Amino acid sequence: MVRIGIVGVGFMGRIHYLAGQPLAGAKVTAICSRDPAKRAGDWSNTRGNFGPEPGRVDLAGVKAYADVAEPLADPEIDLIDICTVTDQHAPLAVRALDAGKHVLVEKAIALSPADADAMLAAAKRNGKLLMVAHVLPFFPEFKFAAEAIRSGKYGKVLAAHLTRVIARPDWSADIGDAAKTGGPAVDLHIHDTHFIGLVCGVPREVFAVGTVEGDAVTYLTTSYLYGPGGPAVTCSSGAVCMPGRPFVHGFEIYLEKATLVYSSAGPALTLLTADGKSEQPAVTGSGDPLAAFTDELQTAVEAIRTGREPALLSGRLARDALVLCHREIESVKTGRPVAVG
Repeated sequence: MVRIGIVGVGFMGRIHYLAGQPLAGAKVTAICSRDPAKRAGDWSNTRGNFGPEPGRVDLAGVKAYADVAEPLADPEIDLIDICTVTDQHAPLAVRALDAGKHVLVEKAIALSPADADAMLAAAKRNGKLLMVAHVLPFFPEFKFAAEAIRSGKYGKVLAAHLTRVIARPDWSADIGDAAKTGGPAVDLHIHDTHFIGLVCGVPREVFAVGTVEGDAVTYLTTSYLYGPGGPAVTCSSGAVCMPGRPFVHGFEIYLEKATLVYSSAGPALTLLTADGKSEQPAVTGSGDPLAAFTDELQTAVEAIRTGREPALLSGRLARDALVLCHREIESVKTGRPVAVG
């Protein structure tokens, strides 16, 4: 049995707690929050942009810690699941790894690549797993696309365009603080850079245009430059939409023998093939975001059981995704292509 301690009971901590209930071979056995009301089960102020309405949670049999030092010292916890604001990820992950715990940390891995490197180094020196919860590849439509590309069934990727646009996030003070989250070009867009790195690899350069508020890039459209023979990949992402449409994401992926089309605003995932046919592949779990988080957590549990880092939760891939976001921000602000390195 893998015993999980969730650190941070905000919106994402609540989602991880709910997603952890149906796990096989694992159980959420502890939570950690500085808020006494949350430790008592009142999670009514953990609202986000999806999932069930928050309220009271029955924490019977679940340890409730006020200080993070407590779950790190608890020998009955195997995995520390970090769901705090991004600026806290690196110090908490390093402490947990040094305490001999495996770590799952919500995206983004950290605010800076240097912090991400420190986390990777801590995992290596302690012989523990550092896994980063980029849930997008566990969503059925994105999972189908990634597996279709990885299998080579329809040939290689020729071109792709991804979209991820939300209304301005307002469900907590922290989520709107770019100093704590990196702003939309990190906190939101890193879903896209992670998926692009997963299915296409890391590009040589990026060229991005966008909008800037203060020091934060709030919207960008990026070209990922792979060089001759590489795929033509672009993405538009940001927090600029009006509240009437709070969220939309999707893709058009052009393979040698097929085209994949999907938008959360509709229609359903569509597969177009060279014989002129169009079909909507059956995907399991579509429409229930909690199912994707359960799948993600189950993958982390299996990694601890086998001792092998899962590709979809790779700390190195998460670090590369963060670097891409930073290079794109630099490109927006300078108006020039930027080498990824």
